[in-house]
Amino acid sequence: MQEYSHMLINVTFVQSYTTQEDFLLGTLTVRETLTYSAHLRLPSTMITGEIDEVVEETIRKMGLQECSESKVGNWHLRGISGGEKRRLSISLQILTHPHVMFLDEPTTGLDSASAFFVIQALKNIALDGRIVVCSIHQPSSYTFELFDDLCLLSKGESVYFGEAKSAVNFFAEAGFPCPTRRSPSDHFLRCINSDFDKLPATLLRLQRHSTETSESSNSQLNLTAEATRAILVEKYRASVYSVNTRKTIRQIKLNNGEDMMSTVAGKDRRDGWKQVYALTARSFVNMTRDLAYYWTRILFIILVSLATGIMYFDIGLSNTGFIERVKCYTFFYDFLICLSVAGLPSFIEEWKVLRHELLNGHYGEAVFMLSNSLSSIPFLSILSLSSGTIIYYMVKFHLGITHYWCFFINIFCCISIMEIICMIVSLLVPTFMMGIGASAGVIMVLTIAAGLYRPLGDLPRIFWIYPMSYISFTSWAVEGQYKNDMIGLKFDSLVPGEPKIEGEKILRTIFKINSNHSRWWDVAALILLLLVHRIIFFMVLKFKERSFFAFHSLYLKRTLHDLANRPSFRKENYGSSRRQPPLHPLSAQEGLSSPLA
Repeated sequence: MQEYSHMLINVTFVQSYTTQEDFLLGTLTVRETLTYSAHLRLPSTMITGEIDEVVEETIRKMGLQECSESKVGNWHLRGISGGEKRRLSISLQILTHPHVMFLDEPTTGLDSASAFFVIQALKNIALDGRIVVCSIHQPSSYTFELFDDLCLLSKGESVYFGEAKSAVNFFAEAGFPCPTRRSPSDHFLRCINSDFDKLPATLLRLQRHSTETSESSNSQLNLTAEATRAILVEKYRASVYSVNTRKTIRQIKLNNGEDMMSTVAGKDRRDGWKQVYALTARSFVNMTRDLAYYWTRILFIILVSLATGIMYFDIGLSNTGFIERVKCYTFFYDFLICLSVAGLPSFIEEWKVLRHELLNGHYGEAVFMLSNSLSSIPFLSILSLSSGTIIYYMVKFHLGITHYWCFFINIFCCISIMEIICMIVSLLVPTFMMGIGASAGVIMVLTIAAGLYRPLGDLPRIFWIYPMSYISFTSWAVEGQYKNDMIGLKFDSLVPGEPKIEGEKILRTIFKINSNHSRWWDVAALILLLLVHRIIFFMVLKFKERSFFAFHSLYLKRTLHDLANRPSFRKENYGSSRRQPPLHPLSAQEGLSSPLA
């Protein structure tokens, strides 16, 4: 089984994995969550009606009919309960009808009733002929009765693997019978969990005093949990359950998995453009309903733009008019920098879901990048139009339709690039707060080379002019706005009676800006930088996780090699340890007493 375990990686039609944490978008309803996921993952040959039927069947099978139109819930939307979220997460995994389902603690954080409903739903899935493998730390007695097979692990060794109903007999035969009024699951954990040996002496005396007057006193209380575990491990190795396990492993190894992989190859045909459409629609709905994503920023930018327009209302062409214009540029672009990180919290929440889907192979990095770009364009356009229009006509920049659209494209590119920088930085740092600080810091460094605080020609040529002024988007944006607004204007002279000063001369002499190339060159440079930043974002998406896993795999191999070469000082050989892997690892045991057997 270990030789072919790689076949299960990123093959969503063979297996599915449900994590302990729920990765759901709080702005979507239960039905919308399943529908969008179905359009992303099911074969493109299925029509919309067939996909809707799959969604309805999944809702019915998991008992989500009553909350199907309810939103999942977030910070400002009331949502479904924890148990319903768990069932929704499981529903997302059974959409593709996987052969094997792995679930990491599906009942964690749920009350007893919700936990029972979740396990009962998984039981129904198993009755359909699928293999369901769950890791559960503390199952209730009702939950335990639903298990078909049971695998008990302690410190990497198999203590028992077989039918759940036979586990009580195995422990009794090993000399550790389950007390009559104790849950079997609690009894098993008490025997194999060595953490019970760490009880303080006072608590241990109280425990022994309580057991002296009850019928639950049994032999394992006279032994430490570590000693009990060692006895059970040895008993299991010599038992018929272990023999059956090894037989099943040999049968699985004889099957090379070609039939299963051929089936997957026929099913896993998904249209990339269909995925782009579905993911774009889902992201657009999420951005529309999440008030903190764009609507709050739109409100803030309108208010600040009105304040800027009032403060610099009708600057005019006086002898100090060009200085007031530069102050207005500086204030406005600085405000854009501060506002650029405002949407980062909402992106981080959405990224948790997107990262989970990317790692599970629901779609590729290119699909995510395209959908993110397309879904954000309407909101970025609203931000640019609202702020640009208010400031442009209240301050009365250089009038003209071409000047207006140049200013709009300038703002749109700046906001878009700032958002991309925030997303790139947030993916590279470990925490949310570091993402906000690092994003603002990177954008501020790029802004220094823009010439807002000091003319670009007066900055040190090394680093700030070459290469920062060329790779900084704010440098091209500010230079383009200087030309867009001041070229063609004439300002009053500082000395009364002298000729007016042309805007081109002010740019050359005071701000040291070369006006040989048109303002549209600066706009073209901004669009090119926007594309470059999108490509960088795609490269970070594509190689960040892969490089992490490659480094982790290399470190793990080196650690295992060092452990293998380390001498052993054990006096007794139990046949299995961290240096000597057991003959029956869990990854090879899902076939025992299951449909694979």
